[in-house]
Amino acid sequence: MTSFLRDRRALVAGSLAVTAAIALAGCGSSDPAADSSGSPAKTRTVSTANGDVDVPASPKRVVVLDSGELDSAITLGVRPVGATHSASEDAFPSYLPASETKDITPVGEIANASLESVAALKPDLILTSKVRDGERYDELSKIAPTVMTEATGSAWKENFQVHAEALGRQAEAKKVLATYDTQVAKVTEALGGKEKAAATDVNFVRFVEGAEIRIYGKQNYIGSILADIGTGRPAITDKAKDGFSYDVSPEKIDLADADVIFTSTYGDPGKAGTTKTMNSGLWKGLKATEDDKVFEVDDRLWIAGIGYTAAGKILEEFEASMTK
Repeated sequence: MTSFLRDRRALVAGSLAVTAAIALAGCGSSDPAADSSGSPAKTRTVSTANGDVDVPASPKRVVVLDSGELDSAITLGVRPVGATHSASEDAFPSYLPASETKDITPVGEIANASLESVAALKPDLILTSKVRDGERYDELSKIAPTVMTEATGSAWKENFQVHAEALGRQAEAKKVLATYDTQVAKVTEALGGKEKAAATDVNFVRFVEGAEIRIYGKQNYIGSILADIGTGRPAITDKAKDGFSYDVSPEKIDLADADVIFTSTYGDPGKAGTTKTMNSGLWKGLKATEDDKVFEVDDRLWIAGIGYTAAGKILEEFEASMTK
């Protein structure tokens, strides 16, 4: 997506500083190869997108380089020492408890973290994905054991399990999954049961600054949550490229019609076309608009959260909207 394009020039320009910072980090007390007494540290082996990686049995200084990893860590009771943030905002997502994010050190933008900043924190574990940082795996691995998943989005549940294993929080993860399943069942029941849920077509439309309007398909984070609830999806979602999204111009927004539409905006609503599109005759003529079934939601929660804490809040908002 356009907000996460890597700035390679920054990496080249900072290479000397990175080398020095990595060397310094290797001399720190957080070195995962030894404990404070000089004895070999206990490690576990985690299966990752880059093969098996040995990680500390109980990592203490974790750095996360994407929103899904940040959600996973906090959901599992681990407060990272460092994390990246969205290119559109300097702060961490507001849906996460402020008490859990206030002491986290920013280390740059998602997909363009400052390696110097990461190394300066002397982490003993780094969590990210190949889609975000695959080309910098070697550099990151020199700083600390780096656990990468293959991608993000629709694989969020599988990624969470990898994060839980890397963090040594498998027991906590089981409780998280059980809570999610219970909440999903509650929402489905609130819609009138599985049959009524399936008979209600729900669309998600995202307005993106610098890009066309996205009608989200089924192979993405929000699509997977809607599938768990069991809602219907309009036929247009089957045309989504790679199952992710079917992109349209404002002149074709009528293709997004459904019984219910949830919308979000990435960037400025004026520049993203949100305001213009929603004031158009086509938008006002949508069935969902006429039935007062269009709900604007927080983009950083519904699209960029990509974790179980975000999912729990999405389910709450979804149920509240659908049962008004």
